[in-house]
Amino acid sequence: MDKNLQGGKAFGILKSKQEEKLESINQTFLDDPKYADEEDLSSKLDSFKRKYMEFDLNDQGDIDMMGLKRMLEKLGVAKTHLELKKMMAEVVGGTSRDTISYTDFVSMMLGKRNAILRLILMFEDMGKDQEPKENGPPPRKTFSDLP
Repeated sequence: MDKNLQGGKAFGILKSKQEEKLESINQTFLDDPKYADEEDLSSKLDSFKRKYMEFDLNDQGDIDMMGLKRMLEKLGVAKTHLELKKMMAEVVGGTSRDTISYTDFVSMMLGKRNAILRLILMFEDMGKDQEPKENGPPPRKTFSDLP
């Protein structure tokens, strides 16, 4: 990488390289006949890519323990270190790796198994689909409004 680049430019280049890498992985899923029946696969993969990039804290293409912790805290589901290790093992198929690759992440999200992380992310997406609540105080009630 060019040492003359300022932080923002270097970060942008790093993110675009990461996005290209994830895009090529998405293409392998799109080309895989195993997922041919998956409804709206292209938009799902794009959504997975955005979410994954948000929590890849080291920008190396893997979500580590801290990235997973941050993801769950942002979703309002704080977990203990042991729970995080269990989730990670569940996603990577029981291997002793300490990171979740994008391929593992997509396989989990498209898989038939109900991994805990997948369920949390699915419920988070469902919450976004609901109509937003009105801001501000509730409307005033009068005696005639009472049952």
